Formats: sequence, structure tokens, C-alpha cells
Amino acid sequence: MKEWYDAIKEAQSVERLEEIRISVFGKKGVLAEQFAKMKSAPNEEKAQIAKELNTHKSGLTDELMQRRITLQTLELEAAMKAEFIDVTLFSSNSQAGALHPVMETMDRIIEYFTAMNFAVKTGTMVEDDFNNFEALNLPKYHPARDMQDTFYFKDEMLLRTHTSPVQIRTMMNTKPPIRMIAPGAVFRRDYDITHTPMFHQVEGLLVDEEGKVSFANLKYILEDFLKYMFGDVEVRFRPSFFPFTEPSAEVDISCVFCKGKGCRVCSKTGWLEVLGCGIVDPNVFDAVKYKNVSGYAFGLGVERFAMLIHQIGDLRSLFEGDIKLLEQFQ
Repeated sequence: MKEWYDAIKEAQSVERLEEIRISVFGKKGVLAEQFAKMKSAPNEEKAQIAKELNTHKSGLTDELMQRRITLQTLELEAAMKAEFIDVTLFSSNSQAGALHPVMETMDRIIEYFTAMNFAVKTGTMVEDDFNNFEALNLPKYHPARDMQDTFYFKDEMLLRTHTSPVQIRTMMNTKPPIRMIAPGAVFRRDYDITHTPMFHQVEGLLVDEEGKVSFANLKYILEDFLKYMFGDVEVRFRPSFFPFTEPSAEVDISCVFCKGKGCRVCSKTGWLEVLGCGIVDPNVFDAVKYKNVSGYAFGLGVERFAMLIHQIGDLRSLFEGDIKLLEQFQ
């Protein structure tokens, strides 16, 4: 049997090792022949022959296993060496990454307001009913809640429908004056070409002593902000209703697609609605126990701004991860 031990040690490939295994352990292999010859051996010698053959069988099995492991390791190392790639080498085919258009737009918005001395505040996405609705002058069963239908949990916990709860929590823990924006993800039960169940908002709040804040202050900063974001556009304020501000207004800009002439995007009006704003309702200040103060607030959808800036037709495409769309922003 010595030649088979030597053959196993000298095998240079897994294929050669398999040939040896078949020659030794196959139905017509060496061991099968030796066990067959045992029938003609004297009875007193059969036990000794069987013992020796089983010892060789066990020894050859171990040798085969060890040699197979060694050869497979060597083959793996050779393959890894052949396929080695130096990732530090320069490649002319490499593509530069870029921010997602929504994040890039949010960064621009934050950049403007931080330059205007607004602090950036963030908060939890799971909120309670008080901070998300009641403190914002939206009591239970108020019809305005229907516009902000969201996802509810037990014990009046819900996914926030706007970032206004960050304003409430800030006011409850901070004395005025306050000058802040609250960017972040929000959730509502909507899904069409201009709405998704999850989107991003940036809301702003300024609170100071009574008489120090007026609608004129709000109008000035929003006009300046919208020109910063969209360039040379006209801005108009339309009276509207929000439970947490009074008076309230919707803010429009002249259509960035048709330059105010009227097109399909602006429904032939020449105007595009971009955000809502107003003077903070006294009931909101009562909820956070503020007295003798005045303030303004505003809120905008980041995806809406991204769609207008980059002329994207369907809001949902921003969340599909379509490489053909995203590579345009490199």
C-alpha cells in the first residue's frame, strides 16, 4: 500500500487526487480486490488481514482528506492572486458620486436659513397626538385633520405629519426669542404624481416679544428666500387657512417652466404654489404657555422644490432609485 500513500502525497491537483481515490476505494479498486482475496485466506489469518486492510483504509482516507484540503487551499490562493485588483489604481471609467436631488435641495434650504441666523432643530419621527395636532390648534375631530391623515400606533402615537412638533417641543423647552427651522421626514396617507407617503419638510418659526414680529417681516424673508432658490421669479401671497397661523397665506412663484405665460405644469395660471405661512395663532402660544409674544411660521415640501428646480415630472421617481435619473445629478 506504500505506493498509494506516496501517490497521494505527490498529487498536484484535485483531479489527480480523485483518480487515486477511485483506484483505491472504487468497486474495482485496490482495497476491494484485497478484501475479496480474504475469502481464500486461511481462517486463522482472516482477522489479521481484515485489521491491516481497515487500518490502511482509515489511513488512506485521512491522507486523501488532508491532501485535498491542501490542494484546494493552494488553488484558492492562486485564483485570488490571479484575480487581484489594486483598488487604489486610478480608473478613467470611475464615476463621481453626487447628492440625491432631495438632499441637495434640503442642504441649499438649510444653507440659506442658517446664514440668516436660524438654528436647525430636529426631532423624533414618532410623535404623540398633543405635539402633532392639539398644541397646533387641531383638536380631536377637527376637519383639518383629514388633510393630514397619517399612520397611527397605540396610545395616540403616530408618525408625524409635519415637522411642526419640533417647534412645539422647542417652545416648551426654550424661552423666547426663538429663530429656528425644522427639517426632516414626515408621513401622510397620500400617493400620486405630486405626493408620496413619506416626504421631507422644512418648517420655520420665529418668536419674539409682542409687537416685534409682523407679516411684513415674514413677507420679506420668504421673498428673499424664494429668489435665492429659484432666481428671478415673482412672488405673491394668497389668503388661506391653516389652524396654527392667523392670518395665513399660500405663497406662489411665477412658473419656472413658462416664465408666467401659462403652461400645463401651472394649469395655465402662470403661478406655482410652493409653501404656506402665517402669523402664529394665539392658541398655539397658549398651548406652550407663552405670553406677550408674537411670531411667524412657514413650511415647505423639499421634494416640491427639487421637482421645480430640476424639472422632474413625477415626485415618485425621486424614491425609485432609477440610475438613469440619478446619474443626471453627478
